[in-house]
Amino acid sequence: MNPPDEALQLMWLASPALPIGAFSYSEGLEAAIDQGWVSDAASATQWLLDQLHLSQSRGDMALIAQAIPAWRVMDIERLQALNRWVLATRESAEMRLQTEQMGRSLLDWLRNLERLTPDQQACAQAMPSTYPVIMALALAQTLAPPRTALHSYAFGWAENMTQAALKAVPLGQNAGQRMLARLVKDIPVAVDRAMATQDEQRQNFSPMLAIASAQHETQYSRLFRS
Repeated sequence: MNPPDEALQLMWLASPALPIGAFSYSEGLEAAIDQGWVSDAASATQWLLDQLHLSQSRGDMALIAQAIPAWRVMDIERLQALNRWVLATRESAEMRLQTEQMGRSLLDWLRNLERLTPDQQACAQAMPSTYPVIMALALAQTLAPPRTALHSYAFGWAENMTQAALKAVPLGQNAGQRMLARLVKDIPVAVDRAMATQDEQRQNFSPMLAIASAQHETQYSRLFRS
């Protein structure tokens, strides 16, 4: 069988049906709701916009933009350095658990579909799998330009976080669609920033998000793992 074309592969990787457990994480949103920082559609939208621009675009999206070409030329030293950066920037146990669990699950998905070359498998198994680095591997295999690949990744993140908000705030479907539309409007700007971010500029410093994640670890009642 011929592999699906580039657009279909990117849609597949952005799909909430991808079996990597993304649906079980709210990335601090549930804790923000519990603290009263998020209480309705407007505040949930602003929380996610801040996360998109202050955390995702400057951190994981910037790293994915750099990891995609590294996977395509199998620059193992570069990939290992990027992977270490991901682990070092997870500021709570939940954040580290999420990146490692989703990374392992995505790697298993690639392996089960027989989409790993021996070199890719050896490189991935030689380091603790983190989600941004393994997602970069999956995106690199599509042969899509990094900018296009980042649009796919960002939309997948936005859709998952919108679904988390629908359950946790809670919100109706129409409010969720308006929230997603607002996030989609800002995705190109976030992608442009990620593409322009160099190593010395890349960061994942979001104190409020880290505090929310740490508080969530002992939250009395919760739906999500983060």
